[in-house]
Amino acid sequence: MSLSRTISTEVARGERWPLTFGVFLAPFHRAGRNPTLLLEQDLALLDHLDRLGFDEAWIGEHHSGGWEIIASPELFIASAAARTRQIRLGTGVVSLPYHHPLHVADRIVLLDHLTRGRIMLGVGPGQLASDAHMLGIDTNRQRAMMEESLEAIVALFDGREPVTRKTDWFTLQDAVLQLAPYTWPRPEIAVAATFSPAGPRTAGRFGAGMLSIAASQAGGFDALGAHWKVANEVAEQHGKTVDRRSWRLMGQMHLADTAEQAAKDVEYGLIDVQTYQSKVLPIPGDPSTPLAERIERGNATGSFICGTPDMAIEQIERLWQQSGGFGTYLILAADLADQAATRRSYELFAREVMPHFTGSSAGPLRSQDWQVSLSQTWKDQTAAAIGKAVQDHAASQARPS
Repeated sequence: MSLSRTISTEVARGERWPLTFGVFLAPFHRAGRNPTLLLEQDLALLDHLDRLGFDEAWIGEHHSGGWEIIASPELFIASAAARTRQIRLGTGVVSLPYHHPLHVADRIVLLDHLTRGRIMLGVGPGQLASDAHMLGIDTNRQRAMMEESLEAIVALFDGREPVTRKTDWFTLQDAVLQLAPYTWPRPEIAVAATFSPAGPRTAGRFGAGMLSIAASQAGGFDALGAHWKVANEVAEQHGKTVDRRSWRLMGQMHLADTAEQAAKDVEYGLIDVQTYQSKVLPIPGDPSTPLAERIERGNATGSFICGTPDMAIEQIERLWQQSGGFGTYLILAADLADQAATRRSYELFAREVMPHFTGSSAGPLRSQDWQVSLSQTWKDQTAAAIGKAVQDHAASQARPS
């Protein structure tokens, strides 16, 4: 039995839970292109993904660098929510040290009502040091600030009593949200995790989900098991629980009907995207590395899958085995290929990859196998039925009127 059939069968039998799927839209657009059109392109992509049956999309917050041009995920989500019907929309992430916690809580609860419960709150300390610099924030303080803010936001969502807190960067005095969350007891919260244990510790403390955005990178992949262990241990210390099905792993991939076509597609933008990432993230990168070498290395390590749906299935299963099980796989959205090839990649993913991890391909495959295994029986029965119909017709014509 093939890998994809094995997975689908296991899901259908209840031997593993079905996965859900989404995108992580930072976004990544080459600086210098028309930003108005690029934002429209992002909104159109979410509409496309909604119709393809993707479950969720996470929208980033950045303020510098020229590539990741969404400054307010909440505003973008409000626009996207009006265009879509089912896809859930999350902040990926709100950089909590950049905002007063009352403002964050108010905006998320408002979106919770406007989207009828489709909003998710993803939080992090802030990824770009250049953003923190412009805001006068010490990068060494960002993770502690994030925890202070999230503690206040959770208390505001809870709403059982006014919240009073004073830190060295925000004050709350008898703070109460005017609106209770639409989602009971609150919108889902997920914490960004990369290489350090800081994200898993915060997720465990608040019983939140995790967004492992470096899951396919070498250090992030190796840390998956340790991260889950940390989250569980800290959750137990705080009387909380964490659920693997609220754990999201992110990876980068581009699919086509053949590996050769996929490689041709990413001539459009792979080197540009990876060069930018290496300048703002603590990952190695050499702009002079040839495209073919990048693709070969990405496929070998799983850091970037460029190829066919079968290769995507193998990579997601590799992540499942390494992590011990998770809930959602997120594709990192970036301008690796032109819009037509990008949309085609998502279509192939939805059609050929997702069904094996949701279990929806098991029934049709099982029915096909049963039908084919008795093919001669069905053909004989059909032939006999046709022969009888011919004989019956002949007999009726031979009777005197």
